[in-house]
Amino acid sequence: MPFAASFEQGKAVHLMPENASATELTSQYTAQVTADLERNTKEQDRVGGEIAALNEQLAALQRDHAVLVSIQQAIGAVAPAPSEAAQPSDSPAVPAPRKKAAAKSGAGKRTRSKKPASKVSAAAQKAAPASADKAESSKSAQPSVVDLVRGHLAGQSEPRSAAEITAALGQAHAGRTFKTTVVRSTLEGLVAKNQAQRARQGTSVFYTAADVADVAQAAEPAQTKDQQPASVA
Repeated sequence: MPFAASFEQGKAVHLMPENASATELTSQYTAQVTADLERNTKEQDRVGGEIAALNEQLAALQRDHAVLVSIQQAIGAVAPAPSEAAQPSDSPAVPAPRKKAAAKSGAGKRTRSKKPASKVSAAAQKAAPASADKAESSKSAQPSVVDLVRGHLAGQSEPRSAAEITAALGQAHAGRTFKTTVVRSTLEGLVAKNQAQRARQGTSVFYTAADVADVAQAAEPAQTKDQQPASVA
């Protein structure tokens, strides 16, 4: 084979891989550019849609703003502000001497109003003793605790404790206050006078009204002693 033919053949063998690699790179770039174009187009569509929606919202807000402004203007034209109606700009100022005169007249009124107050206080002081006397008379008109306890025992058929009697008196006389200690001491006083009887059941103490016969028998010895004639010396 001549030298020139062998050189041309070798050159062709070396150029084939280079042409193949360039074609592959071109196809890769073409595919990438195509994909980027599609992505860019989709992004433009998305942003354009958002812009259109925002423009619609902006237009609606602008319409609402115009309506609200017109309503506000209509309300302001119908009803003026209270401050402007109450205090007109051209109202004259009140002179100082009138204020002094009003103060003097007010002082005169206060000094005059003191006299009836003194009369009322004097009348109240006079009426206070009378009301106190009435309160005392009403208190004295109420039955005593001894009478109430004795009457309650007389109306009971069963023994009652001091606590039960206190509760019953409190219900019967709502306007008065009864304490168990006071009622118990009253019951003991009635027992000492033979006007009540005491009975113990365990740790509890119960009271009953004394029978009339028992009271009469307790009173007979004292009467016989008083009725006996004096012995002759």
